[in-house]
Amino acid sequence: MTTDLFYLTLSAGLCAILWVPYVLSRIMTWGLINAVGYPDNPPELPAWARRATRVHENMVENLAPFAALVLVAQIAGTANETTAFAALLFFWARVAHAIVFTLGIPWLRTVTFVVAWVGIVLIFIEIIT
Repeated sequence: MTTDLFYLTLSAGLCAILWVPYVLSRIMTWGLINAVGYPDNPPELPAWARRATRVHENMVENLAPFAALVLVAQIAGTANETTAFAALLFFWARVAHAIVFTLGIPWLRTVTFVVAWVGIVLIFIEIIT
């Protein structure tokens, strides 16, 4: 497995577990029955859980272009050290983003988002040049 595909796999795994914290918060705040149902007026979740929900949504949105570009680079034969570094950059920036966003650290949240985006852009540039 190439480095690019390894970090794509880790990124997909990260996306697949990011729902856990906010769902556990729903269970703790709303109770199990309401958490698995559709309560009419559920209590508001803690701020960190609302942020964790947005972390997951944001990762879903960013995983699609990242995955598409990693796969195109593999198929087109343009994967190289730069795309491998970019994939590593994307993954670790997304891990950091999940942590700082959930904790509510605004400036670092933006920085980690941009760093991950740079990873996507680097792969795109390697494909088109």
